[in-house]
Amino acid sequence: MKLPLQITARNIELTEAIEAAVREKALKLERFYDGIMSCRVVVEAPHRHQHKGVMYNACIDITVPGSEVVVKREPHEDLYVAIRDAFDAARRQLHNISQKQRGSVKSHNRPVDEQVMEV
Repeated sequence: MKLPLQITARNIELTEAIEAAVREKALKLERFYDGIMSCRVVVEAPHRHQHKGVMYNACIDITVPGSEVVVKREPHEDLYVAIRDAFDAARRQLHNISQKQRGSVKSHNRPVDEQVMEV
């Protein structure tokens, strides 16, 4: 990555294990798109649910040339699953962006509106 990875924790303590998991997943994103300019990750425990307990969110904001990828998945009870799901979604979006920039995606030609003229 050209710029360093930013990791922010809200309402939870950012442990070394959480930071290591996020860094590992972020480094793997470079396999799918090597022009990542910045990556910001926010892990949070927004509020407690009475029936579900603590739910965790992982939000990712990735800047690439000409585009920005923002990922926020559904909250999950396990923080590491929330991180995994968010990075999987980011990987898919980066893969789609790289295919479009390479021209690998087919464009569907719109049918031409034909007009019948009487002679």
